[in-house]
Amino acid sequence: MDILRKLTNYREEEEKLRWEGTFRDYLDLLKEKPWVAQSAHSRVYNMIKDAGVEEVDGVKKYRFFSHQLFGLEEALEKLVEEYFHPAAKRLDVRKRILLLMGPVSGGKSTLVTMLKRGLEAYSRTEQGAVFAIKGCPMHEDPLHLIPQHLRADFYGEYGIRIEGNLSPLNMLRLEEEYGGRIEDVLVERVFFSEDKRTGIGTFSPSDPKSQDIADLTGSIDFSTIAEYGSESDPRAYRFDGELNKANRGIMEFQEMLKCDEKFLWHLLSLTQEGNFKAGRFALISADELIIAHTNETEYRSFIANKKNEALHSRIIVMPVPYNLRVTEEEKIYEKMIRESDVADIHIAPHTLKVAAMFTILTRLREPKRADIDLLKKMRLYDGMAVEGYNSQDVKELKNEYQDEGMFGIDPRYVINRISSTIIKKEMKSINALDVLLSLKEGLDQHPSITPELKEKYLNFISLARKEYDEIAKKEVQKAFVYSYEESAKTLMDNYLDNVEAFCNKVKLHDPLTGEEINPDEKLMRSIEEQIGISENAKKAFREEILIRISAYARKGKRFDYNSHDRLREAIQKKLFADLKDVVKITTSTKTPDEQQLKKINEVVARLIDDYGYNSTSANELLRYVGSLLNR
Repeated sequence: MDILRKLTNYREEEEKLRWEGTFRDYLDLLKEKPWVAQSAHSRVYNMIKDAGVEEVDGVKKYRFFSHQLFGLEEALEKLVEEYFHPAAKRLDVRKRILLLMGPVSGGKSTLVTMLKRGLEAYSRTEQGAVFAIKGCPMHEDPLHLIPQHLRADFYGEYGIRIEGNLSPLNMLRLEEEYGGRIEDVLVERVFFSEDKRTGIGTFSPSDPKSQDIADLTGSIDFSTIAEYGSESDPRAYRFDGELNKANRGIMEFQEMLKCDEKFLWHLLSLTQEGNFKAGRFALISADELIIAHTNETEYRSFIANKKNEALHSRIIVMPVPYNLRVTEEEKIYEKMIRESDVADIHIAPHTLKVAAMFTILTRLREPKRADIDLLKKMRLYDGMAVEGYNSQDVKELKNEYQDEGMFGIDPRYVINRISSTIIKKEMKSINALDVLLSLKEGLDQHPSITPELKEKYLNFISLARKEYDEIAKKEVQKAFVYSYEESAKTLMDNYLDNVEAFCNKVKLHDPLTGEEINPDEKLMRSIEEQIGISENAKKAFREEILIRISAYARKGKRFDYNSHDRLREAIQKKLFADLKDVVKITTSTKTPDEQQLKKINEVVARLIDDYGYNSTSANELLRYVGSLLNR
């Protein structure tokens, strides 16, 4: 019954939003809310801006796109700031077709769908409200009723520019239904809806021999010609083409460059002059954002054809590349899995991350700098700290190639392989090794992968596997160390005592004999070497630790195991190195003794409770790490 109540509430809300009045009433409304008269481009820009903007690492992040598009912040910032923003200000870019160009499954269709769904919702808000001449099939702007010779006066009084002329149908209705009294023409609030063909149109190319231009511009209603006497009577015409219905909003051209030329020529005057030709009428005004999408191959073929030069000059191309960040790629997979019927399958931690690593590696160019390999580049792009490199290095890397992200493995391929793994093995749990194996097997079935490319991709799978090996060992390391938490704390306290004595140049007291002894250099170095602290850097590192201890003491806090990330990592690695034999025995023994079994169960419980594994994946991880350590 809850859903029925919500449906009732929705219907009531719809009724509250409805508005109807005369043109005189509409002008009063404009005095109070002048933004109501905004153009289609302005409405789209304000919709994106009103959703919120934040700046991350010098790049604007638009919240409007944040739940569906991942890792495309730079491309989206360019799209909004170089197209939507100037178009909203009535600059010349609004007279261009927006062509999104990028590889398959890169997010082009998702972007357009978001704009369409967003406009539907935005037209139901106060800021995005749209008003039209009542009964008009093209939901025409009421301001078109203002005669040309009065528009300068209107601008002086209202500060609103009027573009476009009254359509033939409304011109006839003005005379016949309203006796020429513009102020009495009825105006209503309209709500964009792709399903109801209001303010949003979609055109898909089909067989050029059978597709009719009427799909775009409408057609004659032959059943009414006898009644109205002429094909040039606007009442005998169906204004139901996609260009008609998309007026005031968005017109999407799917695979625009596959369209027959006669369809594309209609866009020339629509983009440049804001009107198009239909039937035996004067040019019909339309205010709509024309957005199309294609891939790079089709685009290159299109611009190579000299016959397309006129249309090419009216297109703004916006590249929509693949995402190049591992963490963002993970989000893409998570979203696609959530939307599937396999969302209940347990996916072991790091599985999607490792798949994303492989995918991102296929999209990167080899760095020109000898000191940076592909793995370092991948980490830097993902915002990870790589010793010796900073944000300036990332900028330099991005400037080396302009086509990064326009090639490589697409997200759908990865999801298909994950799905294949789940179905084929009838698993309720999958891990990174399952997915890497499936990705490898799928390369033979991929139609566009050449033998040379396959060899390259197999190398990337190997690199991703090596990265997973390190992740797996660290995961088990942390779980084992937790089980030896008292040992870790004792080791750290011992290290800190020695560091303090070293920095203060004093001796320690042996707890057993009471004699004075020098700081244990061997112990300190065995810990520091775990995180790459060199002999030359050891003094600075120890002094930094001592300063941190003093700072904590001044604030009345106790310096503990979690107070210094790098020191904690060093202690964990040192302890794990000392425990390797224990790990080997407990993970590889077929018949563990009671003590070993207890240790295994503690680690498995830790992996399940704190790290997101289930019983199956935790035991698989332990066995795998045991095999790695026994090699």
